[in-house]
Amino acid sequence: MFSRAALAAAATAAALSSVEGFLTAPFLLGALLDSLPRATASAISTSSDSYGDLSNIVISGLNGIALKDKEFPNKKQVFDAMPADSWKRDDKASDISLMYAGISLALTLGVGALAWMFLPLKLAMLPLWALYWYAAGTIATGCWVIAHECGHGAFSDNKLLQDTVGYLFHTALLVPYFSWQRSHAVHHSKTNHIFEGETHVPYTLETGKGTLGKLSTMQKIFGKKLGEAIYGANRVVSHLVFGWPAYLIAGVTGGPVRGMTNHFIPVKPFSTGDKNTELFPGVWKKKVWLSDIGIVGMLGLLYAWSVKFGFLHMAALYLGPYVVTNCWLVLYTWLQHTDTDVPHFSGENWNFIKGAFMSIDRPYGPIFDFLHHRIGSTHVVHHIDCTIPHYRAKAATEAIAKAFPEHYLYDPTPLPEALWRVSTKCVAVEERGKKWVFVQGEGTPQLPQSA
Repeated sequence: MFSRAALAAAATAAALSSVEGFLTAPFLLGALLDSLPRATASAISTSSDSYGDLSNIVISGLNGIALKDKEFPNKKQVFDAMPADSWKRDDKASDISLMYAGISLALTLGVGALAWMFLPLKLAMLPLWALYWYAAGTIATGCWVIAHECGHGAFSDNKLLQDTVGYLFHTALLVPYFSWQRSHAVHHSKTNHIFEGETHVPYTLETGKGTLGKLSTMQKIFGKKLGEAIYGANRVVSHLVFGWPAYLIAGVTGGPVRGMTNHFIPVKPFSTGDKNTELFPGVWKKKVWLSDIGIVGMLGLLYAWSVKFGFLHMAALYLGPYVVTNCWLVLYTWLQHTDTDVPHFSGENWNFIKGAFMSIDRPYGPIFDFLHHRIGSTHVVHHIDCTIPHYRAKAATEAIAKAFPEHYLYDPTPLPEALWRVSTKCVAVEERGKKWVFVQGEGTPQLPQSA
């Protein structure tokens, strides 16, 4: 039996090679990363006035480029810089989008079938099950991204096909398709708006007194470095593991202007806000209920699975990967829109293109880019226009980076280090001039000469 289990583990490991353990890397590297040299706090002040007050701001691998005051292009100028076929979708029988959807689905079901056939439900096999959860959850994130593309209208010109694929893929992952379609559209429409944004909207120094107090208390008890590390590790776990269900159920990290929101029950007291601020206005309430039908059906299937094969069988094969997929979703969104030197805006200082250019592309590597359809390495273009199909986003990204080098954000920082920096240094923002900036650093940083 062990040889059959080893066969399944080998197949799983081959699919992801050297990437296993990524999600736990911040815990193992936290203390080390704090001691690494980087362009952060320093006693040397910058001589440039175009960045504003940089005191207590940590400079990331972006070298402060997002903080620099500059004129932004308009939407037409940005669109003109991208290839003309960036918005082209193929709706023939050999539809490219369907091909990618099929690949993600086949890989997800395939790795699940291997575990079903070869991994026994024994405590001794727990390490192999953990490897399966990581592999299957990582692969299933590709299905999540396909449904995400459907929700944006980027999957196909055939709207029935598009919503059918999106509804089925998201429902299988317990995501209310139309509910999330609406909230995510709001997220895109108000990216990096400190009051009207949606998802991963940071605390201000005023609203974040509670979490800042926790950080201060931990540092008093355990010392500055260890206290910050404990606080950061807690944020990593709370965000990655619990962040997604907390957002769906209570709107945690959602836009403060909308109050509490619930993606399953779009009426008071579960979803607050008036007619001008509610997340699900008008016809969207009906669409939320339509999404719920799928979720109830999926929960019924999981219950039937548990009755027939046992709860542990269902949990091992489905719930383990499900949690990992949720972790990936939060990881992507968090790092796409948060870093120590990426500001937020409000009022007339915010506009759509400026918000879109505050998105961050990062180096996820060829394996994750393939499995997740480049959702993390072409995200700036995705926010410029979310109807661009993912398979055309790379060319569009290269064009944008070339045309707007002072606006396009790409941070080469390794992902574990970036996650640790964000979890420990991006706690709450302070209004400085026309920007809202994170101020959890020390001293005044020195900007690289190229910045």
